[in-house]
Amino acid sequence: MSARALAEAASVGSLVDSLGTQFRFTYGFEAGVSEKRSWGNSLPALAHTLLDAGLGDVEVLVEYPVPLSSYRVDALLAGAHPETGEPSYVVVELKQWSAVRSVPDAEDLVTVEGMGNTARLHPVAQVRRYCDHIADFTRSLHGHEHRISGAAFLHNATDFDVDSLFDFPTDAYGQLFTASGKGKFQDFLSVRLAPASGAGAADALHPEQIAPSKQLMKVAAEEIKERSQFNLLNEQQVAYSLVMRAVRKAKQSDSKEVIVVTGGPGSGKSVIALEVLGELYRGGLTAVHATGSKSFTSTLQKVAGRGSGRVQKLFRYFNHFSHVEKNGLDVLVCDEAHRIRESSNHRFTPKDKRSSRRQIEELLDAARVPVFLLDEHQVVRPGEMGTVNEIDAAAKAKNLTVRHVDLDGQFRCGGSRAYEQWVLRLLGLAPGGPVPFDGDDFFTVTVAQSPQELEAALKARQEAGLQARMTAGFCWPWSEPVLDDNKQFVGLVDDVNLSQWQWKRPWNVQGDRSIGGFPSKNFWATDPAGFSQVGCIYTAQGFEYDYSGVIFGPDLVWRGGVWVANKKASKDTVVARAGEHEFAHLIRNTYKVLLTRGMQGTVLFSTDQETQALLNSVAPSA
Repeated sequence: MSARALAEAASVGSLVDSLGTQFRFTYGFEAGVSEKRSWGNSLPALAHTLLDAGLGDVEVLVEYPVPLSSYRVDALLAGAHPETGEPSYVVVELKQWSAVRSVPDAEDLVTVEGMGNTARLHPVAQVRRYCDHIADFTRSLHGHEHRISGAAFLHNATDFDVDSLFDFPTDAYGQLFTASGKGKFQDFLSVRLAPASGAGAADALHPEQIAPSKQLMKVAAEEIKERSQFNLLNEQQVAYSLVMRAVRKAKQSDSKEVIVVTGGPGSGKSVIALEVLGELYRGGLTAVHATGSKSFTSTLQKVAGRGSGRVQKLFRYFNHFSHVEKNGLDVLVCDEAHRIRESSNHRFTPKDKRSSRRQIEELLDAARVPVFLLDEHQVVRPGEMGTVNEIDAAAKAKNLTVRHVDLDGQFRCGGSRAYEQWVLRLLGLAPGGPVPFDGDDFFTVTVAQSPQELEAALKARQEAGLQARMTAGFCWPWSEPVLDDNKQFVGLVDDVNLSQWQWKRPWNVQGDRSIGGFPSKNFWATDPAGFSQVGCIYTAQGFEYDYSGVIFGPDLVWRGGVWVANKKASKDTVVARAGEHEFAHLIRNTYKVLLTRGMQGTVLFSTDQETQALLNSVAPSA
């Protein structure tokens, strides 16, 4: 709506209800109480500022979605430039804060009076990143990045109340204004927006204008070896800044600090890991990346370390730190930390390399600043014990300071928080039970009525230049490739055999080497030749692709309104050794991981009739 309409709605008391209805229609869930309170307190202040500047016809897009994330801009102003007449946009971050201070030694972090000592991102840094992100991912702004600018408006504060915040550098993407500087804010707006309708400029920002995000693997090499490729938002930047602050403190005062970053699939954990690693690597510090995933680590070694053996050595496994020097590294970034195990010992560990310590203790001891990035809903095997409580307890036993960051953003699944919540409810990992997916502008969910239909839907996406993959529950044998008497490759075994539908396909290659034109298991998710094989949890976890097809097997079926896990149907001998209760939890986590790999859409199919009926009741047919 226009600034004038916004002010009028506020004056008659209908603004919050009107925006609440629009929000529910757009996002599929109710706005929170604090969000509605913010609308009532902050938007009228912005609307009257625009009216006083003669900009009542400028369009105000409230809660504008930051592309391919679940973050939302408080207000995006759309109008025409007063000199050129071309579209012009101003991102406005509205803060009700009245007294704010900068965090010492971390210029982009602040603390707010009355809100504890929790570090928050400087509002100028926040709005600047929003501008960067919108410019990066909005097609109509590609090549026209000058059309967008940003401002943080602290309408309850004076310049004196937040004087330390003005030390933070500003530019066209980030300026700071308070109530006492309202005139300056109006001047800032008048230079960028004409007193004319902004409806046309607002239409140019339709969700269809969103370009795909930069995928992790495609930019890792430049990220590590050359320059930053990722634009960190909100808590992502908080996590990054806390790590860098801890590194500086460790150098200056011989101290040690632990950073724990939690977040759901696609919230940017691995982006933070690479951003931190790249910055430290370029600065000559000793930093190493570690995971518990062979596929994920191998892919990072191949892509990020392409042509550089030194870079490849930066990517290790959790069980590589049992005999390293204590605090020998500046930073150890533990990505996918939910895969930390009880011990680094396994049957292939040489006796002289075995350790009597727990793996979490080894990782904590290895660096001055251990960083753990995890999602507790992705624990999928017995013995995986990477949880916040376990890390906190181990750190406390060593008298170490632990700082936590919760990433509430969502970058996979098209930035659809509604889809992530839908998956959790579908699988019983969140209360409320399965509900129909109402859909949104950023993500699609459909149900195939046969495996042929599922494959055809994904193949169409693949042929259109997108990346698509099929995955399934581990309910069929996984065979070695077939070789002839001369050890020459003959073919892959069609293990995933759905005979009722006369459809069968092979699992991804079992070994670490490609064979017969098929990629190794480590590169199934990233090599275009991986489409013709069905991936399992161990090759899909940690990766993303545009469209995901998920086949529910008989290891998890819907019976009488509840999920029933069937150990006898599982071919995963490790998981099947778990007790009944643990197996049921792990198998639901497994499907949660498979269901959250897609960036633009998911296609579902179940081999079980009752389960298929459930899926048909909660999503439209493909």
